[in-house]
Parts: sequence; C-alpha cells; structure tokens
Amino acid sequence: MTPPALDEVGREYLWIGLALGRFEDGLVDAYYGPPEIRTQAEESDSGPAEMAARAADLRKRVEELSDRRRARWLDRQLVALETLARRMAGEQLEYLDEVERCFDARPQPTPSEDYAQVRQALDELVPGDGNLRERLDARDARLTIPTELLERVLDWLLTEIRAGCERVLPVPEGESLSMSLVRGQPWSAYNWYDGGLRSRVEVNTDLPVRAPQLIGLLTHETLPGHHLEHAWKEQRLYRERGLGEASLQLINTPEAYVSEGLAEVGGRLLFDDERWRELLVSIGELAGIQISAADADRERAITLQLQALRGSSGDAALQLYVEGRSRDAVRRFLIEDALSAPERADKSLDFIGHPLWRTYVFCYAGGEQLLGDWCAAAGAPAAQRDRFFRLLTEQLTPSGIAAELQPAHTGTT
Repeated sequence: MTPPALDEVGREYLWIGLALGRFEDGLVDAYYGPPEIRTQAEESDSGPAEMAARAADLRKRVEELSDRRRARWLDRQLVALETLARRMAGEQLEYLDEVERCFDARPQPTPSEDYAQVRQALDELVPGDGNLRERLDARDARLTIPTELLERVLDWLLTEIRAGCERVLPVPEGESLSMSLVRGQPWSAYNWYDGGLRSRVEVNTDLPVRAPQLIGLLTHETLPGHHLEHAWKEQRLYRERGLGEASLQLINTPEAYVSEGLAEVGGRLLFDDERWRELLVSIGELAGIQISAADADRERAITLQLQALRGSSGDAALQLYVEGRSRDAVRRFLIEDALSAPERADKSLDFIGHPLWRTYVFCYAGGEQLLGDWCAAAGAPAAQRDRFFRLLTEQLTPSGIAAELQPAHTGTT
C-alpha cells in the first residue's frame, strides 16, 4: 500500500502525541503512520511544557479546517493532550477537571440506591445456601473455565463471534487477528493493534475466567469491538482519506472513551438473549461445565444485573481521589456494595492506582451509557447497527454525541 500524503495539521498532531509518549509509557497505544515522524518525536528534547504550548497552538489552526467534524475531533483530542502535558510538567489538576478534559465527558457517581437494587435482584436470582457473597463465590467457582481449556474455548468462540458479526456488520477485507494467554497485567484482556488491519488480543489469566463473562470480553476486544473499530478506521480514515491523526491511538483521550464505549455496546447489537444463552451452553460443553438451558436463562439474568455494577470502578476512583477515602475503605465498598470478589477488588484498586489508568476507568461504564443511549435512539435494530457503524468509521466525540441526544441540537458529532 502506498502511504497516504498527510497534511501539516495531521503531522503536527502526530508529533505532539508521539513526543508526549516519551514521558508516559503506554500513552501511545498504537501507531502505524510515517516512521520518520516517530523518529523525530522520539529524538526531540522538547519538554512537556513546550508540548502543551504546541497543542494549544495547533488548536487555533484546527479552527480553520473546513471539515467541521474533523476539526471538532482534533480540538477535543488536543485539549486532552494539552492537559496531559501540563500534568507531566508538574501542574496539579483537580481530579474531576482532569478527567473531563481528558475524555470530553464529566464523570457522574452511581446512585447508592442502584447498588441496593442490584443486590436485592441478585439475592433472588442466585441459587444456593448462605449469604449473597457466599452464593456468588460458589457460582463463580462452578463457572470457572479451566486454564488448560481456555485457549480451545476462545478459538471456538471467536469463530462464532466473527460469523455473527459478518451477518450484521461490514468487515474490511484483509483484516486479521490472533489471540494468546498472558499473566501479570493490570487488565483482564487487551487488544494490541499493529496496523495493516491486524490485532493481537491477549487474555490475562491472573484471575479466573468465568464462562458468562467470556462472551462480552471477546466481543469487546475483537468484533465488533476494538479490532473491528481499529481496522475500519485505518481503512476509512487513514488509507482512504489520508487523515494522519487516525494512525495514532492514544490512551486518556476522548477517542479512548468512544472506543471503550462502542466495545461495550457492540456485543448487544450482535447477539440477542436467545443466541447469548446458546453460546453459553456451548462454552460449558467445551469447558467441561454443565450448563442447562434453564441455567443459561438464569445466568443471563444474573449477568445483566452484574453489568449494572459496571460503574463501580469509577465510583471507587471518585472515593479515592475526590472524597479522599482510604484504600481499605474503598476496598470494602467494592466487596460489600459492588459485590466484587476480594481478589477482583484488589485488581480494580491496582488498576485505579496505576499512573496511566487512574482516570481511564470512566471510559467503560460512562462510554457504554452514552453510546448505548445514542444507538438506542436510532430506533429499530437495523438503524441501531447503522448508527453503530458510524462509531467504527467516523471521527466522533463524546460531547458531540451527548449533544446529539438533546432534541434541540442540530450540530455535528
């Protein structure tokens, strides 16, 4: 493939993002643009304060772009880059302000009554004797996939997911992905995008993998989630339109909020409840776990209730960084209110406490809520999938999507 010709705005954006990556390992999630720009950025001796100034200057130039959707996307990304550079330069920012500037969306805490309602519903759904925590632990143990069988289950499930995706959404020609098992990571799974329409998906086996969580985990990382999004954006935005900024994926920016949100929403548009139950029964057969059709019905209801607690990591971060609660107090909240197993509560706290991820936790529940509402507003399932495809192929921003949900709004996303 002949590399596209990039304009100066795109090249400057790439330089700023890649240069900032020198100061925070992991900020640059993927890059497949011109190698000379990476070399120039890595060899630069500019500090974070200068890069904050360059981001602010580029925002002024972006205002002159005729493509208003691209201009808005670049502006929101540059606000995040300027914010990150200022923090790297030593400026102390209020936590909520930092989150909002990085992700173009202000986090909202989950009402405490929501937790109580979920616990009540689960108390009625989860079978067995003992208190709810003990019954959930017994359920988890029964539904744990043996690590030695996990790769086999993943390979089979990916085939089913790919077939399901191809029935309802376009897939770019030539895309491919691989999967492997890893340990010692702060996340449960990760998509590494290599460019050339290729992804590597790693699944972390530090914690047990439960059969009901596997479907959502894999649709999130592969299709129609991260892999499909990255492949389509490379094809449509970089290869076809020559937008240099599309060749760089950055953590802690609005594009990550959209990416995590669409990855959460996509599986719901792929499989209805009946198909989800069928997949769970088959996963059980492959993993040596007996799951009847009635069991699968109940597990679907339990899984949906547990997903309603998705925002607990963000709530834990607000307790730590805004309310100033102790780590022990937040751990109790995760275990007692959010029903996390102790080892998962510890993993969540490690994630929240990681310098790179301390603000990132809001992308999941926040992005899912925003993008889920936006897709649902389209109406019929086919129209929702059409709207979802826009998330895979266009430069959309959280604030623009939120504005579009307002009846009186007529602007762009």
